[in-house]
Amino acid sequence: MELLRKWLGHPEDIYNLLRFKMGGYRAVMPRMDTDSLGCGLRTCYRYLNQTSRSFAAVIQALDGELRHAVCIFYLVLRALDTVEDDMSIPLDVKVPMLHEFHSHLYQPDWKYTESKEKDRQVLEDFPTISMEFRNLSKVYQDVISDICHKMGVGMAEFLEKKVDSQNEWDKYCHYVAGLVGIGLSRLFSASELEDSIVGQDTDLANSMGLFLQKTNIIRDYLEDQLEGREFWPREVWSRYAKKLSDLAKPENIDVAVQCLNELITNALHHVPDVLTYLSRLKNQSVFNFCAIPQVMAIATLAACYNNQQVFRGVVKIRKGQAVTLMMDATNIQAVKAIMYQYVEEIYQKIPSTDPSCRRTQQVVAAVRARSLPAGPMASRHHYSPIYLSCAMLLAALSWQYLSTLARATQDYLQAGDN
Repeated sequence: MELLRKWLGHPEDIYNLLRFKMGGYRAVMPRMDTDSLGCGLRTCYRYLNQTSRSFAAVIQALDGELRHAVCIFYLVLRALDTVEDDMSIPLDVKVPMLHEFHSHLYQPDWKYTESKEKDRQVLEDFPTISMEFRNLSKVYQDVISDICHKMGVGMAEFLEKKVDSQNEWDKYCHYVAGLVGIGLSRLFSASELEDSIVGQDTDLANSMGLFLQKTNIIRDYLEDQLEGREFWPREVWSRYAKKLSDLAKPENIDVAVQCLNELITNALHHVPDVLTYLSRLKNQSVFNFCAIPQVMAIATLAACYNNQQVFRGVVKIRKGQAVTLMMDATNIQAVKAIMYQYVEEIYQKIPSTDPSCRRTQQVVAAVRARSLPAGPMASRHHYSPIYLSCAMLLAALSWQYLSTLARATQDYLQAGDN
């Protein structure tokens, strides 16, 4: 009955889940014809689907040769990340591997067969990936190799140290996500689907990555604690607790939420840059590719803000909500309306006693100024009484079926994947 109550509370989710499952997802993620691909590329797309089905879908929706470049870019970085994550590799071996990994792109026979990680196939069959890398145009190769080199150096730097200051938090997020945003932006411009300014403005591209990475770090507090990882900056959490793990203790829940709110406020500062970046995009497939993760992130932050559940379990946005965001975020005005909606949701939850109260209000005001919706976009969640009645009736009659349907859409959805 809990699921039924959820559907009745959000009848628009029913309509959008049905519309998505019955073909609506093809508007944002059209199917790619893999039969026309060579054996190596088909293998690469198989690895892509195995490592991240949801990300694979939006990559395969990109236009022209850009999709192949982004596919290879993703797999190269996934291989690099697999080396970083593999705790069975001694540091004296891992550090040189990370520094030199980009050079393996030009070594046809290089592979690593001793990894214990779940995605080890991208290392074991790296010759196939590197071959397809060398088949790309040189302009794509140069971008991928450069980003791989910089990321490997950055990963090695943070192997033996924790994130202390907020500046180091930004630096860590730059290495693992900001560089991805910069690399992707350079690929967009290299493909000529986007103007050169998109690839040249590294500050905006970096903010795109930082916003997503900070959202993941904030949301994944408990999971990271259970696995012995710490990514929250000491400069912030040390004002609220002696140890980061202390925030999960029930007696510390009030200060834990205050710490959470301060970090969310920090992440929200990237939203104006996100909107500026998205406003420059011209190609529809590139816009969808970039906008969908960003609106998922703002919805996730709104769900996490002032929410004690972050320290008790997993906070996720509803699947129907995620589908609605995916299908709505296809133009800049719609994205602005979505951003406006969720910062307003955050604003309504700001406690007057919160130490970050004033700063949160200020950053919300800045986002409002950039995203104030005009015209019909402000009413994107308006539904007629007849529609709502039908949707609620459908929920009452079909809630068990819709539960199965929601699980089936999991391959297409991920509110915060990697």
